[in-house]
Amino acid sequence: MSVVPLAHASSIDVYQFNTDEEETRYRALIDELRCPKCQNQNLAGSDAPIAQDLKQKTYEMIKDGRSDGEIRQYMFDRYGDFISYKPPVRPSTWILWFFPPLLLVVLILGWVLKAKRGRKPAPAMPHSDNLSRSEEAKLEQILSHHQSTKDQS
Repeated sequence: MSVVPLAHASSIDVYQFNTDEEETRYRALIDELRCPKCQNQNLAGSDAPIAQDLKQKTYEMIKDGRSDGEIRQYMFDRYGDFISYKPPVRPSTWILWFFPPLLLVVLILGWVLKAKRGRKPAPAMPHSDNLSRSEEAKLEQILSHHQSTKDQS
C-alpha cells in the first residue's frame, strides 16, 4: 500500500493507494491536467480549492477502477478542452494545433523570398557599343581630363 502526501501552502493531503501503479497513474494525471482557475498551472502545483476537488475526484475515480481515458473524458466533459495541456485534435482546436506551424512556414517562405529579391545582380556597365556618338565624345573628354590630371600629379 502506498501513501502519497501532497504538501500545499495551507494543508497536506494524504491519499492511500493499493498499488504503485495507481499512485503513478494519479501523479501522471494531476501533472497532465490543468487547474481550471489558475493560469497555466497543473493540478499538482495548484492550491486553488477547485484543484483540491479535482485531485480528490481523480483519486476517487482511480480507486473506483476507472481507466485514465475515462478520467480524462470526465474532465473534458465537465471542464472543456482547457483542462488539458494537450487538447484533442478536432475542428474547435484546429487553430491551436495547426496555426503555429502554418505561421512558421509562412514566415520562413517570406524570409526566403525576401532574401532572394535582395540578391539581384548589379546592372552591367554600358559598353561603348551601346553609347551614342555624343556620349562617346563626352566619355573621351572625361577620360582625357582624368588622365591629364593624373599625369600632372
